[in-house]
Amino acid sequence: MIRRLVARIFWFFSRWELRTEPAPTRPTVLIGAPHTSNWDFVLMLGIAWRLGIPVRWLGKASLFSGWRGPIMRALGGIPVQRDDASRVVDEVVARVHSGEVFGLVVTPDGTRGGNTHWKSGFYRIARETGMPVTLGYVDRTTMTTGLGPTIELTGDVSADMDRIRAFYADKAGLRPERRTEPRLANESDATV
Repeated sequence: MIRRLVARIFWFFSRWELRTEPAPTRPTVLIGAPHTSNWDFVLMLGIAWRLGIPVRWLGKASLFSGWRGPIMRALGGIPVQRDDASRVVDEVVARVHSGEVFGLVVTPDGTRGGNTHWKSGFYRIARETGMPVTLGYVDRTTMTTGLGPTIELTGDVSADMDRIRAFYADKAGLRPERRTEPRLANESDATV
């Protein structure tokens, strides 16, 4: 209840406009893209809290060191060790299979730009858990943010990514120069 109140106040005063499709009604992988600024985190929390979505999110392990650790975990964070990123996929799959209900926020374009492609963990998690993918966005050109459609992945990686690319084609992120094209390094590899 307090989170929803904080979110209402945030959106009332924000220069950003929340434009969103209805919140997913079941556990989902929530893509946060384009991820070009640390402000994306604040907007993501504002969206989730306003819509009443319990969220978990993946973040680099260094965000969880020292005094920040308890705060980041309380906000739903799951630390990712970059040298063993596949372990976190297994951990998330286990959480979903154990019955934990949440929207898992993933920023597949990585750390605020500088990458040549998206990471495939979101796709693997969605396929291994049967969770749909909800396309969350930030678009500076229209000063809007929110949730787009929720889609079921088919296993045809190229076709699924074409649908995702079409949605994000006109989304610029907060810092457009840091945007990474929604493309997996191995889209032609059906196993992603």
